[in-house]
Amino acid sequence: MVDLWPILAFKGVKDMDVVTIGESMVLFTPDSIGSLTFASKFDKTIGGAESNVAIALSRLGHQVGWISNLGQDDFGIYIRNTIRGEGVDTSQVKFLDDYSTAVFFKERKMVGEPKVFYYRKNSAASRLTPMDIDEKYLARAKYLHITGITPALSTTCLETIHHSIKLAKKNGLTIIFDPNIRLKLWSKEDAISILRNIASKCDIVLPGIEEGELLTGEIKPEAIAREFLQNDTSLVIVKLGKKGAYYATAGEEGYVEGIQLEQVVDPIGAGDGFAAGFISGMISGLTIFEAVQRANKVASYALTVPGDAEGYPYIHQIDPNYKEVQR
Repeated sequence: MVDLWPILAFKGVKDMDVVTIGESMVLFTPDSIGSLTFASKFDKTIGGAESNVAIALSRLGHQVGWISNLGQDDFGIYIRNTIRGEGVDTSQVKFLDDYSTAVFFKERKMVGEPKVFYYRKNSAASRLTPMDIDEKYLARAKYLHITGITPALSTTCLETIHHSIKLAKKNGLTIIFDPNIRLKLWSKEDAISILRNIASKCDIVLPGIEEGELLTGEIKPEAIAREFLQNDTSLVIVKLGKKGAYYATAGEEGYVEGIQLEQVVDPIGAGDGFAAGFISGMISGLTIFEAVQRANKVASYALTVPGDAEGYPYIHQIDPNYKEVQR
């Protein structure tokens, strides 16, 4: 473990900032508020932690690639076109004839976190294998972003994540891991064992406070960070919701205040916005503190509108000194 910022020095020529791997789904959200039992009309968008991060990073002016499988169906084409339309490279996305694109439904609520209902078993993305990862493509990037969702989808997805980590290390990428625990996809015991193992191999770990408690058994951010700061992990950021975040390396730690909002419209997607904002700060050469500030700012935008990725800002909205023409 090293205590350097930036954590890794990049080797060779890198023409892409970030590659991320995972499933994106079609999201249906009802027009009405309340139980889906009584909903009759739905809006169609997309959602998925990794593609959310990719879209947010692209809007912040970075070069991003997204690796996944989709069904050879209208939903798959819709997802690919939407993500590609956001400026994300989708050249590594494969369409499978024998498997469908996953969908999910999300309640609308006035208060509290909405219920989410997944229909993703045996989806095209669950058929990802190590053979789907092109080492030359991955080597073009500076950062690999992964989450704890992908390894929960299938045994081959878990193998794919471990293979990607090995390739990333071989090619000098900084590996960023967001546990993003989904207990609807696997047991608590499997989640704890497998995600702790993955975290131990990653350079940066971004747990939410509740995820940190589950994975480490600790309740304080400082203790959670200490549990993760071993093996290959050099930086831990514990997300604290509206309170902000706590970060720690072997030689530095601190709290960064959150951004207070008058109203939260939809909390889904804020954690992915946080990850994107932080990665953007790293790419831009900010200090850890400044990068976490940017993470909080991007996350706050996500909270202000319905949908997963619709609220993510463009770089000129969060950085008044940004002068380039937006792509």
